[in-house]
Amino acid sequence: MRTAHRVETVRAAEAALQARLPEGALMQRAAAGLAAACAGLLPRVYGARVVLLVGSGDNGGDALHAGARLARRGAGVTAVLLGGRAHEGGLAAFRAAGGRTPDDPFEALAAADLVLDGITGIGGRGGLRPDAVPIARAARGSNAVVVAVDLPSGVDADTGEVTGEALRADVTVTFGTYKPALLVDPAREYAGALRFVGIGIDPHLPGVPELEALQHEDVARLLPVPGAESDKYRRGVLGVVAGSARYPGAAVLAVSGALRGGAGAVRYVGPAGDAVLARHPETLVHSGRPEKAGRVQAWVVGPGLGEGPGPVVAVAEVLASDVPVLVDADGLRGLDPAVRARRPASTLLTPHAGEAAALLGVAREEVEAGRLAALRELAGRFGATVLLKGSTTLVCGPEGGPVRVNPTGTPWLATAGSGDVLSGLAGSLLAAGLPAVDAASAAAYLHRLAARRAAAGRGAAVGAGPVTAGEVAESLRGASRNVVAPTS
Repeated sequence: MRTAHRVETVRAAEAALQARLPEGALMQRAAAGLAAACAGLLPRVYGARVVLLVGSGDNGGDALHAGARLARRGAGVTAVLLGGRAHEGGLAAFRAAGGRTPDDPFEALAAADLVLDGITGIGGRGGLRPDAVPIARAARGSNAVVVAVDLPSGVDADTGEVTGEALRADVTVTFGTYKPALLVDPAREYAGALRFVGIGIDPHLPGVPELEALQHEDVARLLPVPGAESDKYRRGVLGVVAGSARYPGAAVLAVSGALRGGAGAVRYVGPAGDAVLARHPETLVHSGRPEKAGRVQAWVVGPGLGEGPGPVVAVAEVLASDVPVLVDADGLRGLDPAVRARRPASTLLTPHAGEAAALLGVAREEVEAGRLAALRELAGRFGATVLLKGSTTLVCGPEGGPVRVNPTGTPWLATAGSGDVLSGLAGSLLAAGLPAVDAASAAAYLHRLAARRAAAGRGAAVGAGPVTAGEVAESLRGASRNVVAPTS
């Protein structure tokens, strides 16, 4: 599992370790890892042209020490000094290794093979300073590989917000632990590929991180696997209230996600029963009210219900039950925050940015710019677990704790109906007994992994056409098998 920590936590851990090490040892560890990563990005180090963008903080020092190591291996290394004062020890080591400052930084950047971004560190706020903007633009406009030192300059390390100009990296080499901005958009898009360098601060980090990103083995541990004594009831029965005369496909897709996700049985309630049975004849279809459909272990309500009083009544009836409930799409309209006081079981909300904005009474742009803050506000206000969909899908429980970040995203999932599939999948995991945070984060992981598989199967990566929600649903079982029993 990848974990990320806030700036103050990282600094406290570094200070605790530094107190036990010789002066400068921690920076040398970071610089050694940074130099090795840069060397691996170059066809050859000897004769390579490397430009360092050096600010006045420790990130600039890391860049200078790494530049010195590359210079000793035969690279031609120049340093553009920004911020007025460079790290003293790093600058001395850089010059001793033959590094120099260029007469014309723009000319040096135009000819560079690799640029090291050490302008600002993890404490930077509010974008790049005006004097650094032309240099950053020249670096990004060159043909060089841009490598960020610990974090791209100009992004907020703790929130992932980008409120000014920032330098987009091809690769970010981060030290000790991941920072939230490396996992959460919009900043994540500036980080490029991530390379992790351990520097020994792990024993000094708290047991509970700020963010978690599940990996294959984590999801495999969470997924329920049927045993010899399993039957459809033990595997979990999911109730689905979805679809309408206008949107019958939403019901089909939600049921598809549930069945592909491993539900023992699905009870469907709504007007799209014929469409559901045509695709999934094993579904138990009911045309009456949810409370008359029979016993379930969890409910999904909302996809494709449309507008008007009907969805409000359906959501209220389902929320009156004593089992976990997932509320999505049309079910989220006008949701009452008082739901937290009425429910003995967990509630999972799965909004996209627009729906989250409506629930919070803010503009969509505010949610997209500050996804972590919006997520936590929603979870606290409604007393629910929240899965905030988007380029970075985030999950947070009502009591706080680490935010789960989904690492398997793909833009091919931006297709009509994909959210309906996700609702059914997450609902099936709720019905199987997973806690809401685990059900939501495992579902997001598998959902996006399935989209990747569907895209690969269609050749979408080379422009063969869009991936459909149905293809994502069909790929779910394969994605699940790949996680539970990964191939060697």
